[in-house]
Amino acid sequence: MIQQADVAIIGGGIVGLCLARNLAIAGRDVLLLDDGRHGGTNANAGSLHVQMQSRFLRMYPELVPNLEASLPLYPAAARRWSSLAEELGADVELRQSGGLMVCEDSTSYEFLARKCAREEELGLRVEMLDRAAVRRIAPYLGEAVVGAELCHDEGKLNPLLANRALWDDLRQRGVPHRLKVWVERIERDGAGMALTLSDGSALRAGTVVLAAGAGTGRLAAQLGAHVPTVAEPLHMNITEAAAPLVKHLVQHAERMITLKQLASGQVVIGGGWPARFAGPDQAPTVAMESLVGNLTLAQHIVPSVRDLRLLRTWAGVNTTTDGQCVLGPLGAEPRVHVAVPGDAGYTLGPLVADMAAAILLGREAGFPVARFTPDRFNREATG
Repeated sequence: MIQQADVAIIGGGIVGLCLARNLAIAGRDVLLLDDGRHGGTNANAGSLHVQMQSRFLRMYPELVPNLEASLPLYPAAARRWSSLAEELGADVELRQSGGLMVCEDSTSYEFLARKCAREEELGLRVEMLDRAAVRRIAPYLGEAVVGAELCHDEGKLNPLLANRALWDDLRQRGVPHRLKVWVERIERDGAGMALTLSDGSALRAGTVVLAAGAGTGRLAAQLGAHVPTVAEPLHMNITEAAAPLVKHLVQHAERMITLKQLASGQVVIGGGWPARFAGPDQAPTVAMESLVGNLTLAQHIVPSVRDLRLLRTWAGVNTTTDGQCVLGPLGAEPRVHVAVPGDAGYTLGPLVADMAAAILLGREAGFPVARFTPDRFNREATG
């Protein structure tokens, strides 16, 4: 027998979960598919990013226009997390206590100041702090820190609690989901789309949404569309619980580090250190050099961290494209939509799901979405 659905969503990450919820509320018959192999959402550390990454701007200046064009989405995404938590009736430990992007020399401080001025022009609530101001609000930072940019809308949440609340909500709404099964093939089938699944079963849907993160490109290619999603395995650490220490989301202007403290007291340390794929399933796997480098830098920025024991280390998968979201139908097959968030995908997830649902339902998305079309990559390839 061939299973039927009005809308099949491929990908059970934060976008897929929220999108399934949105469409179910709108009365659509939805089926959610999730292979669970890379699990970017389940491996996420829960940072709410808003300001642009200074290091990224230096490394990829050609992508600055894309990042600036997407910037208004980020404070809106942080607000959307707050309203989503209220809708779910769940405490997801959401705290928007601000984010500090710290620097260690005058050159970095001046670059941050220029970035801060530009972000303020674009509507962010940001300000520069000199050494004395940083010491007043973040005395836990090390002596090497000479200043920081403070973004008032940044913060953190507990992704384990948020993901569980979303799954519970979908179960209550009767949204069916199939776990540990992936799409081997997607093809046109009359007025709908036919999916061949890894367990040998088949599915037919009127509309398909590719919300599979880095796996989206492979599926789009089967329909003749070019969507360059790249899987980026990244390293994370978490310490034992400690007394309240790190109030803010802490990042570095030039080096790979993020630090934040959960309500449990555990300090989560990440920031883009590379992991690797290993084994027959290409599972994201910890690299020892990243573990040592990440923790060494964390102690340098927040010296008190050196007194804490490391409890767990893991790797997750980030998805990269061109720094922007990928949203809307494929030109090659308009019954197939794409919903991939841009940089900081967990932050953007609920908002991107709102926008994807609006596009699919023929409603206003709330933001200009023409620049996010997946067909931009086909135009670039043709050019």
